[in-house]
Amino acid sequence: MSDQSPHKGVPGILRPFRQYLETNKFGKGDQVVYYGVPGTCTPFIELLAFAVRGLGLEQVFVPFFKEEKAKKIIFVEGVGMQISPDHMVLMPGAQVIMGGLAMPNVPVTVGDAKRMLARHKDSALIGICFNSMFEKADWMNEISFDILIDAIIDPVRVSEQTRTLSERSKYLISSYDRLSKKEGE
Repeated sequence: MSDQSPHKGVPGILRPFRQYLETNKFGKGDQVVYYGVPGTCTPFIELLAFAVRGLGLEQVFVPFFKEEKAKKIIFVEGVGMQISPDHMVLMPGAQVIMGGLAMPNVPVTVGDAKRMLARHKDSALIGICFNSMFEKADWMNEISFDILIDAIIDPVRVSEQTRTLSERSKYLISSYDRLSKKEGE
């Protein structure tokens, strides 16, 4: 799968990921292990896991490269995929390295990644990052991904809804009045 055409938005990340797993015959019982930074990478891992939930995969989250802390990823009805407290034994058929691990000030190195990869030599290797993070951190010269999904977040727009001072004051007075009534009860 060497598709260099541009993809867009969240589906542009999720569809190639699912397609790669399907094309390479990953399915029921195969283990996909996601390595990432807790908090930063976790929401993206949960999105990826949700995209492939119907394949019958066993999905696992590993914070940083601390495999002894591996946790099962489960489907929670009405919520989506979530990291559970259940510990998992690792037997990855595919390893997903998240680009957050290559960011500055994250307490891992490309050497840590290579040591982890050496333990699971027969696994497929998937890289998922934003804004060319693996390239910027010079990990591309050290690690050969079977597939790399590099999404660009550009531009990022931020808007604020402004309220007048009187609207803000009315809100604060109303909140204060409600709290005062509760304390007086």
